[in-house]
Amino acid sequence: QVQLAESGGGLVQAGGSLRLSCGAPTSIFSFNAMEWYRQAPGKQRELVARITSGGSTNYADSMKDRFTTSRDNAKNTVYLQMNSLKPEDTAVYYCKAEKVGYGYWGKGTLVIVSS
Repeated sequence: QVQLAESGGGLVQAGGSLRLSCGAPTSIFSFNAMEWYRQAPGKQRELVARITSGGSTNYADSMKDRFTTSRDNAKNTVYLQMNSLKPEDTAVYYCKAEKVGYGYWGKGTLVIVSS
């Protein structure tokens, strides 16, 4: 079992920025990809961003101009830089380490964007 640990959430005003971190106890290079998801109150969990072991990135359309994911293999950490935050970005943000056919999840970090 791999326990991922997200951090960096908090309360921010609309238009502000936050950087989330996701630390892993093992080498993140061993995973096919690291992903960020979010779940807003009353809504389904949705994919926010994905970064492969080779460094390729993908984003949800509504976030690709504002969010950037990156990775530091030496620190076993992935990041999600979130800029120009909007109230609708309020959610619990989760990190997932993807293997073929399964994955490991963190417990999430709460982001609240006030208007």
